[in-house]
Amino acid sequence: MAAAEDGIDALRRISIERGVVTRPASAWTPTVHGFLRYMGRQGLKCVPEPIAVDGNVERLVAIEGDAGRDCWGHQHSEAGVRSAGRLLRRVHDASVGWEPPQGAVFCAPEVVSGAEMVWCHGDVGPWNMAWVGDEAVGLFDWDFLHRGPRVDDVAYALQWFAPARSDEHALKWHHFPAVPDRAGRVRAFLEAYGELPAFDVGEAIASRMEMTMALELSLAEAGVEPQRSWVAEGSQVRGAAEVRWVRENAELLTP
Repeated sequence: MAAAEDGIDALRRISIERGVVTRPASAWTPTVHGFLRYMGRQGLKCVPEPIAVDGNVERLVAIEGDAGRDCWGHQHSEAGVRSAGRLLRRVHDASVGWEPPQGAVFCAPEVVSGAEMVWCHGDVGPWNMAWVGDEAVGLFDWDFLHRGPRVDDVAYALQWFAPARSDEHALKWHHFPAVPDRAGRVRAFLEAYGELPAFDVGEAIASRMEMTMALELSLAEAGVEPQRSWVAEGSQVRGAAEVRWVRENAELLTP
């Protein structure tokens, strides 16, 4: 979601023991598990294998690799960016044939589009990937699974992989040793992902950020945590400022 800094803090609610991830379950967790089982049948090893949902807890097989706070350095290189683009393409391609069961529950709404529809992750960032060296080997935390165009996930990912954020954020939060070549990183990600319809990168990222903010607000108003706390602490104001930065600096993101 939009407040990724706080999202990483949410990892504290997750435990990993003997290769099994235990984390809170929600109303949409059984639907997500059904999707993950489908992806496993397609031969994908880069998404978690679900074990069970027991009351308010879900259990999955852990994907080995660095993640969360340990992820950022792995994607500083062009090789890291390209590996993320390849991984997302592989996931999208494998997802196309899944049909949710009757009564399926989703946290995030479908994104209507005239473009080819896939099943989107909805929270594609380096912290939700498992990394081995500069290679992204897994994509987990599928709570925001939804049907949408490929660009929906791609634009979200570019916000974090470029990153489509201020120099201060790039240096202090993403831990780059110097201000990155954002346009070059966007180009590398898109080349690795492969063929896509032409789109305005800056506007796509800004629009996707606004969609994320709208979902965050709706969850907060429904009393869902951690979104309720994020909004109470000013995440919507911070998000709006970041959207303005993207639109005012779109030339830095144009490959």
